[in-house]
Amino acid sequence: MKLAGDKANNYFSNPDANHTSILIYGADSMRVALRRQELLKSLIGDNAEEEMRLTRVSASDLRKDPALLLDGLKASGFFPGLRAVFVEDATDTIAAIIDKAMQDWQKGDAFLVLTAGQLNARSKLRKTIENYNNSVAIGIYNDPPNEKEIISTASKHNLNNFDNDAKKELIALGRSLDPGDFQQTLEKLSLYKFKDDTVITSTDIQSCAPVTIDAALDEAINIIADARSDEVGPILNRLFGQGTNPTTLCIAATRHFRNLYLAASHSLGPDVALSRARPPVFGHRKDRMVRQARGWGGIRLEKALGVLINTDLSLRSSSKAPAQAILERAFIRISMMRPK
Repeated sequence: MKLAGDKANNYFSNPDANHTSILIYGADSMRVALRRQELLKSLIGDNAEEEMRLTRVSASDLRKDPALLLDGLKASGFFPGLRAVFVEDATDTIAAIIDKAMQDWQKGDAFLVLTAGQLNARSKLRKTIENYNNSVAIGIYNDPPNEKEIISTASKHNLNNFDNDAKKELIALGRSLDPGDFQQTLEKLSLYKFKDDTVITSTDIQSCAPVTIDAALDEAINIIADARSDEVGPILNRLFGQGTNPTTLCIAATRHFRNLYLAASHSLGPDVALSRARPPVFGHRKDRMVRQARGWGGIRLEKALGVLINTDLSLRSSSKAPAQAILERAFIRISMMRPK
């Protein structure tokens, strides 16, 4: 049978041990692998491999010797507990072998776990598993997880006590990061808050979030907005060394200063403006932008935007002047426009 939605998500943490097999398939191998790990942990525990209750069989070996699958399913273990046979990178070429094994499966045999890449509705492997009422096929898609899934994943790492801003930031991270990076962030946060019962804040999450090129871009733009002109050169040299395009950096800075200008010009103040922005700004980032908007004021921000727009035009023109030097000069000029 086929499972989807909440039933599929719940199955990985609460699998039915009476089933004979599960097929997990999807285009993103990392997402599939994480779900497979969760399933095996729930089904046979953390020590299954050490206790020889988990047998791994490659799809290529199975094509050469089909008997390997049935031997693995029916082998007797030395340790008590459920056993499982894991077949990775399964394809339609082994569908007939899987079908034969399912027909011969008996109570007491091992649980069969299959992982595969993207399979369409006509896939022989999918049809084989879906045609058995005691087998499950679940597709893993590249859609960002919803709020419920993100909070549930955090809870599995004993992370439950978030303040409102931290919760919003966690959800934003869960939707933007790759699944593997998000799992590592949660593990790091769990260690960071070990034996610490205080509420989890945005600062805690930002301390554990991965450092990416986007984070470095934000750092550079905040240096300019905070009027730290002596730090402009070093941060730009680091970004250029990482391959960041000057035009990309200029566009990002223009976007940030435009948001500051709109916040500074709002009739109800920058705090309300940033809360109502789409997407909304919250937590530590919001506090910083509120301070920047108030420190600059609408008139200076308008002048800074003028410099950024002219710089963008120069970077896109046919001028032979070095783009990196043009951008650095503009950023230093802007950072010196705001009084410290």
